[in-house]
Amino acid sequence: MAARTRTAAALLAAGLVLAAVSGCTGSGASGSTAKPTSPSPSSVQATPTDRSPHGVLLSAKLALHEARRSEFRATLGEDRAKGTLFWAPKSVLLYRGDADTRKLMVLDTSAYVGGDPQTAARLGGPHWEKYTGSRSPYSALIDRINPVVATTAAASADDPMLIGEEKLLDTTVEHYRVTLTAAQYAAAQTQLDQARRQALETALGPGDVVLDLWLNDRDQLVQLRRAAAEVDTIGYSDFGSSALSVQAPAEADIAPESGATAPPFP
Repeated sequence: MAARTRTAAALLAAGLVLAAVSGCTGSGASGSTAKPTSPSPSSVQATPTDRSPHGVLLSAKLALHEARRSEFRATLGEDRAKGTLFWAPKSVLLYRGDADTRKLMVLDTSAYVGGDPQTAARLGGPHWEKYTGSRSPYSALIDRINPVVATTAAASADDPMLIGEEKLLDTTVEHYRVTLTAAQYAAAQTQLDQARRQALETALGPGDVVLDLWLNDRDQLVQLRRAAAEVDTIGYSDFGSSALSVQAPAEADIAPESGATAPPFP
């Protein structure tokens, strides 16, 4: 496979400089020169610049942090959907279910549900209902789709495996797999608060979580398959595209606020 672009090239350069400085150690009082010693395997830690499975997953995690947004197409259990997700600096989601004419938009701590003629007919004109709270509504759905959450879990696993090169939509990708418990998956999410980690662990259910990740030649996650209580398959595209945008509905098209308790969706 073509050599991958290093999103962490600066780290590699810094490492090479450090290695060169370390190799120029002067002789001691006895005039002898200390011989370099190789670290034991247990002391070697993967970095985003090496090509071990663990190092590649760390690079994938770094690539996601740099991209901050993407388009997605998902099969979540039996539900199919597509949309746009921003995971930094704040959570923004546009979610369209294939079997539902309604849309869901989440902009940080506000959510908007509707956007279809049926909602307008029910509300007597406005197309959207708005829900707000102290926390992001639909955070469980966001955590289920968010590629950072899955890749963070994968990068925390002890024994990630490279399955091999494969073709995915005419693109050559590398397929990786990790297996971990729901508790390990949730505990890796230090960017989430304890309540969201607990909700994530509960949603994953008992038994192992098997994560399959397909990465392109820039270490970008182009497809994820997570087998736990339900099986989710999510494809990602247009990472970091400036064309991606999610805008709140016009105030005149929003019904009087319904409160902090958002309805289930889809």
